[in-house]
Amino acid sequence: MNLQGLSIIGHGRGTATGTPRQAINPATGQPIGPAYCWATDAEVEQAVQLAAAAAVEFSRWSGEQKGDLLQRLARLLEANGAEIVARAQLETALPAARLQGELARTCFQMRLYGEAVTNGLTAGARIDHGDPQRQPLPKVDLRSIMVPLGPVAVFSASNFPLAFSVAGGDTASALAAGCPVIVKSHQGHLGCSEMVGGLIQQAARESGAPAGLFSLLYGDGANLGVTLVRHPQIRAVGFTGSRRGGRALMDVAAARPEPIPVYAEMGSINPVFVLPEALAARPGDIASGLHASVTLGVGQFCTNPGLVFVAASAQAEAFLAELRTRMAATPAGTMLTAGLGASYRQGVEEFSKIAGVERLTEPDTDRGPGNARVKAALLVTDAETFMQNGHLAEEVFGPVTLVVRCASPAQMLAAARQLEGQLTATLCATPGDLQAHGELVEIMKLKVGRLLFNGFPTGVEVAHAMTHGGPYPATSDGRSTSVGTRAIERFLRPMTYQNFPDANLPEELQEANPLGISRLCDGKVTPANS
Repeated sequence: MNLQGLSIIGHGRGTATGTPRQAINPATGQPIGPAYCWATDAEVEQAVQLAAAAAVEFSRWSGEQKGDLLQRLARLLEANGAEIVARAQLETALPAARLQGELARTCFQMRLYGEAVTNGLTAGARIDHGDPQRQPLPKVDLRSIMVPLGPVAVFSASNFPLAFSVAGGDTASALAAGCPVIVKSHQGHLGCSEMVGGLIQQAARESGAPAGLFSLLYGDGANLGVTLVRHPQIRAVGFTGSRRGGRALMDVAAARPEPIPVYAEMGSINPVFVLPEALAARPGDIASGLHASVTLGVGQFCTNPGLVFVAASAQAEAFLAELRTRMAATPAGTMLTAGLGASYRQGVEEFSKIAGVERLTEPDTDRGPGNARVKAALLVTDAETFMQNGHLAEEVFGPVTLVVRCASPAQMLAAARQLEGQLTATLCATPGDLQAHGELVEIMKLKVGRLLFNGFPTGVEVAHAMTHGGPYPATSDGRSTSVGTRAIERFLRPMTYQNFPDANLPEELQEANPLGISRLCDGKVTPANS
């Protein structure tokens, strides 16, 4: 693909103005061309106004039309996959196999959301027939459907240059909902973003979509982000990143004359509870699985298990020794940027200095040519120290985990109650452990979006039933998910037609059900195609 280093604004391009910036290869520290020009204020305004105009037309698209658009985009991504993966590998130092899997996931997600919107899964059609003979007052005819919010600002994530970026879950779900999208590119993968953005632009044009359906803007993260969120034509925000960044956008959105929802996924430490029967039966397997999960992708997953609780015992020490051996033997890996590498080292060092915390692995010595190389770290403490130092419950982004020895089940429960909202929690357990620790299960149900029985959390399946969200501060709204078809609901709102003529209703609500979708009629579910 011919990379231009310019923002994508509707069906056109931005202009070459200002001081251009280049992407950096984190493995070598070398710049990668071309140079990218940040969008001007006028270009940002143009993109938003185009999106606002497109919202009216796009909201009238049928589910089939939106599904066809998403299917077309999936085909384009696959056809250009080799080139996209090669560029992403240069900009992120992620291995090709990981990026190929991420691209496949991105395409599958597009197709899943396309199918969901085509078959009416997200329409939420509900019909309560009127009854003019009802006494003492006639009953009106009410028919409700979910309608799009309007233009959505999407912020690309650093750690998933495909699945949570320009064509990631927020973009896919907003388009499936019928909302135009303006993406702020992440500065860590400028060229990959342009490649993918160009394909979305192509898919939109070939589908006959309005010009403002999609834009991709390059710019300073804070300034451009605040400008977009403050703009009165933006109706919702999708964000994946740090708590500080997500919280800042939440505050800006709440301070608007007309506040808007910000759906921010802001990270998590994803606690793991290793319960006694499971620990006695398979300490080596648990240590092996935990090590693989913590170090996967150099620990750069929002579902990385950064905290482990275990009952103090001889079996716990054997488990800890095995985990230490595996973590110490893990080769150094290159993080996405030098800045992330520096933040990781600082976070591990700060934890290590807390009285009562012991570092069981050696500090980094080789930072690599790009200053982004890091080593896995294992820390250990006791429950009392953990509960007295709230800082230990904060995320350190990278391949590190903190093991907390608990002197009693009561102490483990006390530590669990103190945790903030999380994306996930894992119970390494037997059925007998679950029975004996029922209160722990109930506590964690209130704190997470996904509760795992055995296994580890660093696999997020794209499926209808997946929840990738959780109570604050894991996300800004614990009622939402950014993965799975429920993600589409974030960018919809309910709207009711009262006593409308049948011919003037959306097809999803017409009496004959011409689309053959499942609906709730007079309190009873009417199956699809009935």
